[in-house]
Amino acid sequence: MQSLVELANASKHFTITKGLIRRQIRRVRAVDDVSLTIHRGETFGLVGESGSGKTTLARLVPLLAKPSGGKILFDGHDVAKVNHAELTRIRRRMGIVFQDPASSLMPRWTVRTSILRPLVLQGITAEAAAQRLAETTALVNLGEDLLDRYPHQLSGGQQQRASIARALILRPELLILDEPTSALDVSVQAQILNLLLDLQEQFGLTYLFITHNLSVVRYVSDRIGVMYLGKIVEVGLTSEIYRRPLHPYTAALLSASPALDPRSRGRHKYRLVGDPPSLINPPSGCSLHPRCQFATELCRQERPLLAEFAPGHSVACHRARELELHIGASQ
Repeated sequence: MQSLVELANASKHFTITKGLIRRQIRRVRAVDDVSLTIHRGETFGLVGESGSGKTTLARLVPLLAKPSGGKILFDGHDVAKVNHAELTRIRRRMGIVFQDPASSLMPRWTVRTSILRPLVLQGITAEAAAQRLAETTALVNLGEDLLDRYPHQLSGGQQQRASIARALILRPELLILDEPTSALDVSVQAQILNLLLDLQEQFGLTYLFITHNLSVVRYVSDRIGVMYLGKIVEVGLTSEIYRRPLHPYTAALLSASPALDPRSRGRHKYRLVGDPPSLINPPSGCSLHPRCQFATELCRQERPLLAEFAPGHSVACHRARELELHIGASQ
């Protein structure tokens, strides 16, 4: 499959400073040496605990955060090395839907103004903009009567539809969806997810879908990447990840997800001990070893690299070939 987004050893480090001199004291490795590929037309789900680096990684793609190292390629172009004019053209091919629709819409602008803003910035004529607005709001089922209201006058679902319309108004190729349903109730979540799937089929969109909801990511994603402490620890087809997780952290995430099938509620569960380590002072070796029941001395000393276990399925675990981490019903 043709790739649209490629990250090659991408990193993002934040420096913690204090004092009047602003001297450096510590470095936070929010994204640490990540390599992955997102193919055209697919939905790539990115999952992990809060603070694992998912949002920071997503912000690297449109260069909303400048990488500390590595390459960020969009359709073959290194976004960190192109000039401003080329970066503007690349960003026009992307759209972003943020986690909280209420705070992502300008409170003093009407919904109409917010959705039209990308077209205004691109110098689109008023007549063409009005036509594109009508087409886009119809696509997301946002009524004409809502366009002259302010964000606080809309429900959560209507606000998110407005956010999706704004992201779609320039007809991008890539949509970055950062927890797009976490602020919504379950029934509205289903409506938004089905809307996103319909739009993807209609326009051939590529999605980078960030979530901590494993039921959601299973429903929408073609492939899944699992992040822990700034690193990708497992990547594979959604069906393969759920059928046989290879990394203990993936198995623990799946175990923590409520089982909808009553027959699976007695399944074996994998649990992690304690809290995630600090990103300021991460552990040596495998970053999961302080919490992993399968850790050995090798895990404590040597960092595992992300390597292909089977075609299309990669994992960063020294013991991946020894462990059988099936998540299924108990016998």
